[in-house]
Amino acid sequence: MKRALATLVVTGLCTAYIVWKIDLGRTGHVLAHAQAGWWLLSFGIMAGSVLPMAWRWQRLLAARGVHERLRWLVRTYFVGYAAGQVLPTSLGGDASRIYETVRRHQGAGGAAAGTVLLERALGGVATLVLAAVGFALAVGRYDVGGYLWVELAFVVLAGLAGLLLFSTRLHPLLQRTRPVLRVLRVERPLRDVYVALHAFRGDAQLLVAMFGLTLVVQAVRVLAIWCAGKAVGVDLSPRPYYVMGPLLFLVMLVPFTVNGLAVRESFFVSFLGALGVGADRAFATGFLFFVVTIALALPGVGVLVREAARRR
Repeated sequence: MKRALATLVVTGLCTAYIVWKIDLGRTGHVLAHAQAGWWLLSFGIMAGSVLPMAWRWQRLLAARGVHERLRWLVRTYFVGYAAGQVLPTSLGGDASRIYETVRRHQGAGGAAAGTVLLERALGGVATLVLAAVGFALAVGRYDVGGYLWVELAFVVLAGLAGLLLFSTRLHPLLQRTRPVLRVLRVERPLRDVYVALHAFRGDAQLLVAMFGLTLVVQAVRVLAIWCAGKAVGVDLSPRPYYVMGPLLFLVMLVPFTVNGLAVRESFFVSFLGALGVGADRAFATGFLFFVVTIALALPGVGVLVREAARRR
């Protein structure tokens, strides 16, 4: 109930901000004249990134003794995108992938959850590295000072969180949380995930390689946002999007939204507005990128429908 109320409040406030800033008629005109080629390129970048991410997941699972075909992992990624349209934020897709893997590999719950969370951690670190690069690129060039300091804060907090999670010297501090976790009845699953994550401490070469792959994928995915802007006539170079992109990926993790609805679009209006882009075109950019995420979910929906028909 509280989460539903928070979702309504966050979505309502963001929607009110959007309605206040844009002119619906002009926005509709901008969207009606969007260039399909740029949108298709945006979608192609996002869809094409699924294959290397699925291969990364395959390598991480294999390191924990779980062997799976690449084709099935690609399929599960797309099903996760479909789940993310109705579950809270993109983390809903992660929960879907864990569930699907556990159902297919009995007894591999810790490995499934650990690898998916490690993927999320690698993606988060890569995003923050891009944020640091964006910070350096933007200082003195773009009037988005508030956003820059938010990025810097995320970089520092993520570093502290990583230290807390992976440092063996901090085990005694984490041990103090066990009584609380036991009361909440989550001690055992969290312990299994923690052990699965720590098992990768001995796979430094694998982690470095997977991080490099993740960084390249994240950098290319930022260009998908730039393409969405080009589709509606936003005449900016890719550089400011490397300031915006990491923050957008973090905004999409806000736990009180469904697929970032309204929050994403208000972020586009606010950020691009600070760079002199009109609210109508800024909103249209966010909306087209939202349509890209919807299109990414369609293969997953098709898989679910086909499998349900086969079961019948």
